[in-house]
Amino acid sequence: MTKPRFDLIGLFAFLLLAFVMGVMLSESFEQPAAENAEKPSLSTLSELEHTAPAPRALDIQRWSTEQGLRVLFMPAPELPMLDVRLTFNAGSARDGDQPGLAMLTNGMLNEGTGTLDTTAIAAGFEDLGAQFSNGAYRDMAIASLRTLSAAEQREPALALFRQVVATPSSPADALARLKNQVLAGFEYDKQNPGKQANQAFFKALYGEHPYAHNSDGTPASISALTADHLRAFHQRAYSAGNAVLVMVGDISRSTAEQIATELATALPQGPALPALAQPSKPTPGNQHIEFPSQQTHLLIGELGVSRSDADYPAVYLGNQILGGGGFGTRLMEEVREKRGLTYGIYSGFSPMQARGPFMISVQTRANQSAGTLELIQQLLRDYVAEGPTQAELDAAKRELAGSYPLSNASNADILGQLAVIGFYDLPSDHLQRFMQQVQALSREEVRDALQRQLKVDDLLVVTLGPTVEQQPIPAPGSQTLPAPSSTPEH
Repeated sequence: MTKPRFDLIGLFAFLLLAFVMGVMLSESFEQPAAENAEKPSLSTLSELEHTAPAPRALDIQRWSTEQGLRVLFMPAPELPMLDVRLTFNAGSARDGDQPGLAMLTNGMLNEGTGTLDTTAIAAGFEDLGAQFSNGAYRDMAIASLRTLSAAEQREPALALFRQVVATPSSPADALARLKNQVLAGFEYDKQNPGKQANQAFFKALYGEHPYAHNSDGTPASISALTADHLRAFHQRAYSAGNAVLVMVGDISRSTAEQIATELATALPQGPALPALAQPSKPTPGNQHIEFPSQQTHLLIGELGVSRSDADYPAVYLGNQILGGGGFGTRLMEEVREKRGLTYGIYSGFSPMQARGPFMISVQTRANQSAGTLELIQQLLRDYVAEGPTQAELDAAKRELAGSYPLSNASNADILGQLAVIGFYDLPSDHLQRFMQQVQALSREEVRDALQRQLKVDDLLVVTLGPTVEQQPIPAPGSQTLPAPSSTPEH
């Protein structure tokens, strides 16, 4: 998952955002407004696109149902709507020896329920003015609902949502269609250098760990999967005890408890799946993949941190300065601005249940790829050894302080944040605590955390491109940028 990057736009905008952040970070949360308080009148969800979100206190409430479903609820009476998300510990890390199983199971949720086919499901949500969405990733699988909060729309929308998530039938015709789409995607991926490089990097980084394989599976594994495989996985991984329910919207606590109980009762019954093992340290080194192109893709990295690692705030802030904050980062300044070697270069930690990757990604001219790699490695070595300057640290803190309110400005934003808190079992005040931790960090603390987590001599390097005679990279000051051979991979 890519983290958004924001730029400060003028002093007035910064002061306004800082004020909003102050409201949201307040430890003395306001009591939510009464359910019958005056609200904007909405007849359809599409009207929300033109409605500015109002600042609100984060009144996060948590409990578990008898079936083991963990629940996070935040009242949001400002708008007459409700957002619901179920997050299952059912990502591709749970595929076992059947790569693509989690992806296909999630993709089939809204394709049929036994009594409803995919057309009836889509029409049911549309007639109610509701929106259903779903997706599967390495750690998790999700199913989300957005509906108006009035009982006449909310209750039938939730009934349909329960049926879709709890009792998918995986009809044969729909499964065949989805499998054909995935198989066609594999053919497209053969011409997608960024996708090939990314898959090779994960395989080299994780070896036999569940994070290593492609979440979409392989042609052989997808072809072999049947509806019975999907039903068995759903019964095991989509159980109430293996899920987190998040609700943000214009409902009371008692209504939220009723919704949670009904969902927990409808889902398969079972415990949480066991925790993932930590990956083994990979053997550092370089891997080259031959590919006909004018450019070379470079992926450079190593194992990073898990979501619960105490160093995460420090390495997150440090990475914003290195290459995670867009223009103005060290990598962008030295590789793009001063030497014109690329249109974009980015770095990032991706914390997951187990140690996620730290990765730097860039595309550059094939005949300057060796020099670009050496430059990036030296920049990383210097940064890890010295840490950020005080000016860099202060600027990064200001930008994060200004952008933080925007990341929680809407119900959908907060829903996503609470889903992360619930799934990774973080404290309810994680959002506020994280920002406080970041703002309190010193240069030395950031440097020390980077030194603990990044070992420049342990880097894995995957290059994908043609083997060509190499030329020296330009000296600082050159501004000539290479023409991209495709859409830049970020």
